[in-house]
This record gives sequence, structure tokens and C-alpha cells, in this order.
Amino acid sequence: MDADKQMCGLDPDSQYVELAVEVFGLLADATRVRIVLALRRSDELSVNHIAESVGKSPAAVSQHLAKLRMARIVSTRQEGQRVFYRLENEHASQLVSDAIFQAEHSVANGQVPAHHHDERAEE
Repeated sequence: MDADKQMCGLDPDSQYVELAVEVFGLLADATRVRIVLALRRSDELSVNHIAESVGKSPAAVSQHLAKLRMARIVSTRQEGQRVFYRLENEHASQLVSDAIFQAEHSVANGQVPAHHHDERAEE
């Protein structure tokens, strides 16, 4: 395989564009975005802890987690009867963070959104 001939994933003709659209579609759900945000704060969480964090029932969260797991956005570890979930990698977390930051820009009314403020300047 010649590495020089491989198509960049960021190229408009990339084979990954359609898969990226599927990821956006999967994350186009407020509960799933909240699940990713909850998991990015912890190494791993049980369904009950995630449900408490996002304000949904464990059954509803389990259904969302199953979809995120099939898309390889989350992975699991079992300990006895309990299943713990974690983000598979940093990319879903970054994608959700960037979407939140873009949302902050859309309501900033010409002001600099909070995520652009330098904490050192406020001290």
C-alpha cells in the first residue's frame, strides 16, 4: 500500500464524508449530546450515573447508549452485573465541544463567547 496515494480523510472526495454525516445524524439528539458531555467528565460511568447526569430514565439512556456503542462512539466494561461506559476516543468529545462552542457563537450577539475568554486575564 502506497501511503502517498491514500486519500486524505479531510478531502471533499473522501470516502469518510458519508460516514461523517451518519455521525452528525447520530449526535443530532440532545440526550446523546448530554451523554457525551457526561462521559467526557469521567473515565467511565454506569447507566444509572449517566441517567442521573442527563435527567433521563436508565431505560431511555440504555437505548441511546446502544446506538452510540454500535457507532463505536462509546465502549463498555463489565464488572459483575454492572456495565460501565466510556468514550471510545477523544473525537466525539471534541465534536460535541465544538458544536457547543458554535452554539455559543450563534447567541453571542457580537460579543466574545465565554469559551474565548482567557482565564488568566480575569485573575
